[in-house]
Amino acid sequence: MMRILLVWGINAGSLLLLPMIMPAVQVASFGTALVVAVVLGLLNAVLRPVLILLTLPINLLTLGLFILVINGLMFWLAANFLEGFTVSSFGWAIGAALLYSVISWALSSLLMPRPPPVQRRRD
Repeated sequence: MMRILLVWGINAGSLLLLPMIMPAVQVASFGTALVVAVVLGLLNAVLRPVLILLTLPINLLTLGLFILVINGLMFWLAANFLEGFTVSSFGWAIGAALLYSVISWALSSLLMPRPPPVQRRRD
């Protein structure tokens, strides 16, 4: 449970850092960032797999780069549904989704403890 809360906080923090780097994205408050992190998580868990399956031919043709467009769509949908979270355009949403992923990955790798390596027993 603590791990889920930590990931949620890291994602909300990433959303708060995003407008400092990319002015086309605005997040009103930390509470808004928490709600956006939950909504993005739900969209990515429910809608994203369906979209990836439906766009499989174009994903194969673009060698998976079309997934960036799908990630941008999830980001843009969240911005359109939620008050206090805005993205200027769909193009900016694609860039913001990419930057959000990088920031979240960097913060997670810094703040999340790694499990110890499994040692095999020698008999």
